[in-house]
Amino acid sequence: MKKKFSYHFPGIVAYFFVLLFVYAALSKLLDFEAFQVQLAQSPLLSAYAGFISYAVIIVELIIAALLCINSMRLVGLYASFGLMVSFTIYIYLILNFSDFVPCSCGGILEKLGWTEHLIFNVACIALALGAIIILERQRATNWQRYLIFSGTIGVISCGLVIFLFISSEHIMKTENNFTRRFLQHPMEEDKKMDLGANSYYFAGTADNNIYLGNYTTPLILTVIDTALTSKASSTLVIDHKNHPFRSIQIQVQKPYYYIYDGNVPVIYRGELGKQNAKTISYKDAYFNQIIPLDSARFAIRTQSSETQNRVLGILDLQKDPKVKLYPRLLEKQKDGVFDSDGKMVRDPVTGKILYTYFYRNQFIEMDSELNIERKLHTIDTVTRAQIQVTQLKDGQHKMSAPPLTVNKNMVAYRKLLFNESNLMGKHESRKAWKQAAIVDVYRTDRQEYVGSFYVFNRGKDKMSHMLVTDRYFYILIGNEMVRYRLYPSLTRHFSTGKAENL
Repeated sequence: MKKKFSYHFPGIVAYFFVLLFVYAALSKLLDFEAFQVQLAQSPLLSAYAGFISYAVIIVELIIAALLCINSMRLVGLYASFGLMVSFTIYIYLILNFSDFVPCSCGGILEKLGWTEHLIFNVACIALALGAIIILERQRATNWQRYLIFSGTIGVISCGLVIFLFISSEHIMKTENNFTRRFLQHPMEEDKKMDLGANSYYFAGTADNNIYLGNYTTPLILTVIDTALTSKASSTLVIDHKNHPFRSIQIQVQKPYYYIYDGNVPVIYRGELGKQNAKTISYKDAYFNQIIPLDSARFAIRTQSSETQNRVLGILDLQKDPKVKLYPRLLEKQKDGVFDSDGKMVRDPVTGKILYTYFYRNQFIEMDSELNIERKLHTIDTVTRAQIQVTQLKDGQHKMSAPPLTVNKNMVAYRKLLFNESNLMGKHESRKAWKQAAIVDVYRTDRQEYVGSFYVFNRGKDKMSHMLVTDRYFYILIGNEMVRYRLYPSLTRHFSTGKAENL
C-alpha cells in the first residue's frame, strides 16, 4: 500500500498543481486589468507590472501543460517548485521589508491573509519537493544530484525576486517609468466648513489660523482657525488706491500680510490683526508671481525687457539697485515664455523656493538667494513642453493650440512637494481619474518619488487649492474647505525641523 501510494504521489501532486495554476491563470485573465493595477501597487514589483502580469500567467499555463505530459512531468515539478519558491520569498519580503501590505491575489486565495498565504505556499513547496524526490528515486537518480539541482533552483528563484525588489524600488523612486504607487491610507477626511462661495484661495497660515483671500472681493482677508470652528473676515485698507489694478492678491507670512498686483508695480504690507496696509514698493518691478522671503525681500517671476522671456529674480527693498534678475534659472525650450511657465512656491519649514514647470516633468529647488541646489523631475515622461506658439507682429506670444499640461498645482512642505498631476500613469483606472484629482508626492532634497493619493471630487466640484501642515491636508473645493487628517504612511516622510506657520 505504501509503495502504491509513493508510485502515484508524484501524479497526484502534479495534477494538484495543474488545477492550482490553471485556476490562478484564468482568474487573472478574467480580470486582467485589475491584476495589472494590483501588481502596479505592489511595493516590490511596481516597475515591472506590465511584463510580470503577462509573464506569470504564461509561466503558470506552460507549467500546467508540462505537468500533464508524463515524459515532462519531472521538469514541470521542478518548475512548480521554483515558481512556488518565488511566490513564497515574494510574500516574505512583503511581510518583512515593504512599506505596506498590498493585495495582489485572485480567486479563492484572495480570502487568505498574507500569513496564511505564506503557510499555503510553504506547504506547496514541500509537496513539490516530495514529489521530485520520489520521482527521482524511481528513476534511480543520485540523491546528491537532485538535491543540489533543487537547491540551485531555489536559490535562483529567491535571487530573482530579490533582484526585482531592489531594482523596482530604485526605478520607482529615482528612474520611474510613470507607474504610480498609491500610498496606503495616507489621510482621512475629518472635518469641513461651508465657506458660502467658491472664489477663495489660501493666503497662508500663522498661529493656528488659516488665512483666505478672495478673487471677487480682493481686499477682504478671512481668518479660519485650524479646527474649522470659527470664521472672521475683515476689509483691508490700503494707503493708495488710485492704481489700474487687474488682480489684487494677498499673501500671509507672519507677522505680516502682503497685498500686491504685479500688473501694477506696487506692494503693500500690513501687520496681522490690523486692517491698514502701507505701500512699501512702488515702480520697483512688474511681476506675475511673488513670494515674500522676509519683510523687505521678495522672490519674483517677471518678464525680461530685453529677451521677453520669463525670468526669476529678487526684489530687495533695502538694496540699490533693488531688482536682480537671474535669466539662466528658467530653461528655454521653444519660446522662453510658455515653455518655461510654471508655479513658484516656498517651503515654510526649510525656506527653500521651488519652481515647477507646467508643461514638462521638471522642478527646481533654490535657496533664498535663488541659487539652484538641485534639478529634479516628476515621474511622467514629458521632458519637453508640447506647445504650439505663434509670435504676433507686436512681438507678443500666443498659444496656437491647447498645450499638454503636465503639472497643474503644487505646494511644498517639510522637504516634500505635493504636485497635482494632469497625466494618467500606467495601469491606472480612467474611472478614478474622472472622480478625483491625483496628487504625487516627491522629496525635494533628492530625486525620490514618495507616492500618490487621490483627492475625490465632491459632486461636480474639483479641488482648486491645497495646503499642508504637520497634521492636516486642507483643500478648497466648491464652496467648502475640507480638512483631512494625515497618517504615518505620509507624515513619516516629513523632514524634522521647526515649522514656521502651523
